[in-house]
Amino acid sequence: MSTPQIRVAEAIARIPYARFLGLRAELKGDELTLVMPFAPHLIGNPVLPALHGGVVGALMEVTALTQLAIASKAEKFPKTIDVNIEYLRSGRPLDTYARARVVKIGRRIANVQAEAWQNERSQPIASLHGHFMTPEADEPSV
Repeated sequence: MSTPQIRVAEAIARIPYARFLGLRAELKGDELTLVMPFAPHLIGNPVLPALHGGVVGALMEVTALTQLAIASKAEKFPKTIDVNIEYLRSGRPLDTYARARVVKIGRRIANVQAEAWQNERSQPIASLHGHFMTPEADEPSV
């Protein structure tokens, strides 16, 4: 039987873009933190330098999906319906962290919020609010 940490790591490893970003999971109880180690290919603006906004958004979306999968105890990953991302600060060339909080899981749709930060969790660089289709919702009813 595998531990939750191993299951989360295996789930993230199935996402090709998460592998490209080099994401790794730190799980303490049900609290998941995804870590995106800095790599030069993640830079979007080399003049500043600053992380690409799509990279930061993808980190938060994967975090939200993974936290929802843990909370719903589903075997399959939820599907994204829509996300709204607020970019609050430039992401510097440092390791970036993200956590998500499941606000509500309904019969078909779940509401999740996520934040990404670098040095100080109290100073997020971006936040995400998203709606996701729960895995049970896309199964055919009998």
